Amino acid sequence: MKKSIPNIITSSNLFSGCISVVFAFQGLLAEAALLILVGAFLDFFDGLSARLLKVASPIGKELDSLADVITFGFAPSVIGYQLLVELFPEQPFVPFSAFLIAIFSAYRLAKFNIDERQTSSFIGVPTPANALFWLSIPLIEWQGVHFSSEIAMSVYAFMTNPIFILINVLVWSLLLIAEIPLFALKFKSFKWKDNQLTFSFIGISIALFMLFYFIAIPIILILYIILSVITNSIKSKNEI
Repeated sequence: MKKSIPNIITSSNLFSGCISVVFAFQGLLAEAALLILVGAFLDFFDGLSARLLKVASPIGKELDSLADVITFGFAPSVIGYQLLVELFPEQPFVPFSAFLIAIFSAYRLAKFNIDERQTSSFIGVPTPANALFWLSIPLIEWQGVHFSSEIAMSVYAFMTNPIFILINVLVWSLLLIAEIPLFALKFKSFKWKDNQLTFSFIGISIALFMLFYFIAIPIILILYIILSVITNSIKSKNEI
C-alpha cells in the first residue's frame, strides 16, 4: 500500500487537471485556475512522499510527467485560448497559438525525463511555474472583482492586453526549454543549512502573497528566475 501512495497523489493531480480543462472550456477560468493550484499542491507532495517513503519508481516518474502535461500544459493552454478568444473575436485562428504552451510543456517534460543534469535542479522553467503565470490572470481578475481592488483590475487589464498575451505565450514556451539553470523546491532533508535558498524563497513568497494576494504570483515567478540566475552565477564564479 505504501508504494501506491505517491501514484495515488499523482493521479489526483491528473484528475484536478482534467476537471480544470472542462471548467476552462466552459469559461469558468477562475475555477479552472484554482484546480491547477490544487494540482500544483499535489505535484509537490507526490515527489516528497516518494522520497520520504523511499518508494520512488520509474513508473511513478513517467506517471508524474503524463499528469503534468495535462495539469500544467494543456489546462493553462485552454485558459490562454479562452483569453485570446475574447481578445480576438474576429480572428478565430489566433487563439490557437495558446496551445504552443501545451506543445512546449510536453517537450520540456520529455526532455526532463532523459536529462541527467536535472536530478536536483532544473534546466529551463518547470511546467508548474509556467502554469502559475497563466492561472494568475483569471485569479487576479477574481481578486479585483470580489475585493473591489482597483490595483488588481489595473494589473488584470495590463496582463490581458492582446500583444502582452501573445508575447507571453511565446516567451513562456521558450523559457520551458531554455538552457537556464533554476533551483528546485525539493527537500532531501528539512535542515536549514541544506535548504537556505529554498526556505528563504518560500518565506518571501508567503510574505508577498499575504501582501498582494494573487497579484504576487507573477512577482514571485520573476523573483524565482532572478534568484536562480544570481545563485548559479555565484556558483560558477566559485568553481573557477
